[in-house]
Amino acid sequence: MLDEENIVDPSHPRYDSLMIRKKIADAGVKGMLADSAMIAHGRGEAYDYLLGEKTTPSAMEATKEAVARLIKAESPVISLNGNAIALAGSDFLTLASQLGCPVEINIFYRTPERMGALIGHLKLLNSKLGLDVEILGGIPDERIPGLEGPRGACQSNGIFSADTILVPLEDGDRCEALVAMGKEVLVIDLNPLSRSSRNCTVGIVDEVSRVAKNMIQMMPEKPAPTKWNNAKGLQAALDQIIDNITNKFS
Repeated sequence: MLDEENIVDPSHPRYDSLMIRKKIADAGVKGMLADSAMIAHGRGEAYDYLLGEKTTPSAMEATKEAVARLIKAESPVISLNGNAIALAGSDFLTLASQLGCPVEINIFYRTPERMGALIGHLKLLNSKLGLDVEILGGIPDERIPGLEGPRGACQSNGIFSADTILVPLEDGDRCEALVAMGKEVLVIDLNPLSRSSRNCTVGIVDEVSRVAKNMIQMMPEKPAPTKWNNAKGLQAALDQIIDNITNKFS
């Protein structure tokens, strides 16, 4: 396997993006991801390119709102899939430690091997960071109503009983099912047109590792929740994409 980190010049204009791809590739080799993980990542990367590969003002506002709601929540949970763990596992553990909440692994293609690899990876990160964040998902004992298949499996002391859930890189039907349970669902999704973005409580249209770092920095500020208009935030992201395309070809 090629070592991209030593091949790609750090001065390359898309160096960060290429290094993020490497994290996904390395996680795949470790058995943490399904074969389709790179396809899913590539779809998000295309939207990030259109957004200018940076956190927009509207995304920063949405991130602030999500942090405020996580702080206010009585039982927050951070739900992680394989790509989120590969890209920002350490930062999400740090955020969970700040919030005093667990993280719960929920993946689309669930196998004992993948779950074991993901849980093992998070436990290793937990130890390296000197944290004691509870890691759930390995022994599901409840189901999300109306959601068939492995993604419906969850833990009673995690996603099932949470009032507020941060779900990076979510799929639309699970987002809808969680909202139907009466939960606040905070989604990180680079596609402002996705069902997850449109149906969640707060949609953050930004790259997942940037969001995680921004959240950690915002936590000490303890922002207060607002009367969030999710449709307005998503429209701002779409407007940014249109402006970027127009400026690039004008």
